[in-house]
Amino acid sequence: MRLCDAQAGTTCPTLQAFSLATGTQIPALGLGTWELRGGAQTVSIALGLGYRQIDTSGDYGTQPAVGKAIRESRVPRDDIFLVTKVEETEDGYEATKDRLRELGLERADLVLIHRPPPTGAGESLWEGLIRARQEGLTREIGVSNYSIEQVDAVTSATGERPAVNQIEWSPFGHSAAMLRHCRDRNVLIQAYSPLTRTERLDDPVLTEIGDGHAKTPAQVLIRWNIQLGTNPLPKASTREHLEENIAVFDFELSDNEMDRLSGLNERYSALAGLAYA
Repeated sequence: MRLCDAQAGTTCPTLQAFSLATGTQIPALGLGTWELRGGAQTVSIALGLGYRQIDTSGDYGTQPAVGKAIRESRVPRDDIFLVTKVEETEDGYEATKDRLRELGLERADLVLIHRPPPTGAGESLWEGLIRARQEGLTREIGVSNYSIEQVDAVTSATGERPAVNQIEWSPFGHSAAMLRHCRDRNVLIQAYSPLTRTERLDDPVLTEIGDGHAKTPAQVLIRWNIQLGTNPLPKASTREHLEENIAVFDFELSDNEMDRLSGLNERYSALAGLAYA
């Protein structure tokens, strides 16, 4: 996978990648598009800067713009890792086809169950995603906002383990138990709202650590995720913030700094609570 556009007109960062259980490579940093401003132009700028993972969903309202940017990009489709989602009230297989129609694309790279149904773990939904993968509509399948018990439930019901669990995740709100569980089973944690929706960027620990590396608090949060082995999906709508968020591959946090950041955990959520905890 080529992770940078040589024709972008900028100096592209050298990105890292994580390996999923199947061996599929997924860029270590993605672009979240919930309530993304600027539409296709913003996604096009991100691709030009070197972003190679784009996360979207039918209920984000961004799928047509994401699909347009990907179709019109000079970056080869195989070099872009596209994530989309089906809802808990849908049929997993049919909803995957609906998402692809909205995107105007033939396949996704990862399709997730956006959240578990109110009752159960969504085993039938999961079976629909397995079918979608078998028919080539997506390379990988996974879940989002799932607890440990729910991840195990869909695995036990089908023998198929999710490739990822996309959950709210930052130094201020995360779960050591979930991290151990996913590491033991080779399930990648994708971190949404890794920048706490800006609510904790003024934390003095972030400022102190960032100053030591000439980096911003946002860059420290993203780097913590990557070194932890989790896959951050920060949202950004301006070129300035897109450039800031991707400039995290030229420094490394020390073990002590990683421990200090992990020690900030207070089960904090920028939303209504950590859905998986």
